Amino acid sequence: MKLELGAVHIRKFTFAETTSLADGHLQLSQRELDAFIRGLHPQIVEVETAIVNPGDEVRIMPVKDVIEPRTKPEGGFCFPGMNPGEEGVVGSGKTLALKGIAVVTTGKVVGFQEGIIDMSGPGAPYSPYSSLRNLVLRIEVDEHCNQYQHEEILRRAGLMTARWLAEQVKTAAADEVTVYETLPLPAQHAAFPDLPAVGYVYMLQSQGLLHDTWYYGVDVKKIVPTLMYPTEAMDGAIVSGNCVSACDKNTTWSHQNNPVIEALYQRHGKDINFIGVIITNENVTLSDKVRSSNQVARLAEQMGITGAIISEEGFGNPDADLMMNCSKLEVLGIHTVLITDEYAGRDGDSQSLADAHQAADAVVTAGNANQLITLPPMKRVIGYPGYASTIAGGFEGNLNEDGSITVEIQAITGATSELGIHTLSAHSG
Repeated sequence: MKLELGAVHIRKFTFAETTSLADGHLQLSQRELDAFIRGLHPQIVEVETAIVNPGDEVRIMPVKDVIEPRTKPEGGFCFPGMNPGEEGVVGSGKTLALKGIAVVTTGKVVGFQEGIIDMSGPGAPYSPYSSLRNLVLRIEVDEHCNQYQHEEILRRAGLMTARWLAEQVKTAAADEVTVYETLPLPAQHAAFPDLPAVGYVYMLQSQGLLHDTWYYGVDVKKIVPTLMYPTEAMDGAIVSGNCVSACDKNTTWSHQNNPVIEALYQRHGKDINFIGVIITNENVTLSDKVRSSNQVARLAEQMGITGAIISEEGFGNPDADLMMNCSKLEVLGIHTVLITDEYAGRDGDSQSLADAHQAADAVVTAGNANQLITLPPMKRVIGYPGYASTIAGGFEGNLNEDGSITVEIQAITGATSELGIHTLSAHSG
């Protein structure tokens, strides 16, 4: 499967009477945008749109999702399965991505663990999304929607708006084009037979109760592990629909820009042979965990890989899935490297993972989510600051009268992403 990903770098983003793109300046018709969003679902009753830039004294909370605008200029659809009739396979052909901007959705809280993006101040460096020019959508639904309907409406509004935005300028010339290609298994092995064959085990949050991820429009907890071409993620085959702790929740933007996939492609043909991706779910019951990890091991063996990177999403219960995947691959002689974050307590001295295994001897940490930070007051808050005490990482009395908030960094969107999209790093003393 071969994808030509064209990047258009947006250096300025403003509202205007009409939509246009010239010299890196994207002007967007706010009137047309609002009309498009209101037309997406009859239960949308209120829409507020804003463009915020890095360095603005703006706080966005609670954040539902972050999406990069992308479109298929020569036909096809990004975010397959989100609309009837759009079930085609993605990951090939041409895709246009608007780089440097994102669509961010917010509104009254859908789940209790949505997070915060500060565009400036000490919280900004913890979130990769504070460096983007963000189109923020605050969308409210009518009182008859339950939490699942609310989540679905808000999720789809963000995805369709991001796609609509890219479609407005789909004839623009790309500033650069990168070609990604993964061949069928026999041909992929034959391309670099003398290099280590490496695969990627891509764990997706799927524990239910609004802990959902979607693959081609299917709730991932309803699937068994499967093979995926890496380029499918770039076209939005995987979208976020979960309300887990904001720090290690993989937004749709992070799936589109997965740095693990990018790094493996960069090293492909040099010191590794990047064979492909296994996507797998994170389960609640022991029997489901055993079943899925068995399937991961079977697929890894079938792929003929000798090494694998395994990335987790979330913490606690999914730590067991992570260790099962690791140990079963290691039994097969497949060397593994794990990417996870830690919940080691505010002092950093507590057990950082809920499960462990002696085979997990190569682990990359994405940081300690329990670390405390005080976020100063902002001139503008888009959304609802009153949720500061109830989001994961918050606590009673943490919202001060001046608008400042003391939270654990798990409340900051993307702060300890187990895909590595954040700015934290670790070193040995």
